[in-house]
Amino acid sequence: MDCLFCKMVNRDIEPDIVYEDDHVLAFNDINPQAPTHILIIPKKHIATLNDIEEGDLALVGRLQYTAARLARDLGFAEDGYRVVMNCNDHGGQSVYHVHMHLMGGRRFTWPAG
Repeated sequence: MDCLFCKMVNRDIEPDIVYEDDHVLAFNDINPQAPTHILIIPKKHIATLNDIEEGDLALVGRLQYTAARLARDLGFAEDGYRVVMNCNDHGGQSVYHVHMHLMGGRRFTWPAG
C-alpha cells in the first residue's frame, strides 16, 4: 500500500507525534493552518468517510475523544477549537486515509473556505 499515513503508522516515515495509543496516532501537521494543527488518524487504513463501516464506529469515536483530550491537554479547549474531516476531492481530502484536523490557538471564522 502506498498510503502516506500508513507509512507513518508503520514508521517508514517518522511523524512529529503528539499522541499515540493502540488505535490512534496524532501528529503535528507539516503545513499548519493554526498555532496548533494536529492530524489524528486511525491506525487502521480507512480511505474516506464513505468507507467507514459499522464495525469502525468505536474507532471513529476514539478520534473525536482524542481531539477533545488533546485540546484540554494543550490548554485551548475552553477558548475553543476546530475539528475538520474532509471527504474526497471536492471536500478537500488530499490523503486518502481518514483523518481529523484539530486546530486551536486562534479564533476561527465561518464559513470555512
